[in-house]
Amino acid sequence: MENQLAQEFHVTYFDADCGRIRSEIFDSLREAERFASRNCGTEESWAVIDAVAVGQARIAA
Repeated sequence: MENQLAQEFHVTYFDADCGRIRSEIFDSLREAERFASRNCGTEESWAVIDAVAVGQARIAA
C-alpha cells in the first residue's frame, strides 16, 4: 500500500462562551477559514489555522 500524503486543517481557537481553547479538524482550507472567521466575533477571540500533512492510511481509518 502506498503511503501518500494528504492535508487536513486544524483550527485552534478561543471559545469566549466557555473561556477555553478548543480545536477542530477540517478537510479543506476553505471550511477551516470559514469556521475560524465565525469564531472571531469579539475582541478577545482568536483562531489559528495549521495545515497538517497526514498519511493516506490514517485518513482511510
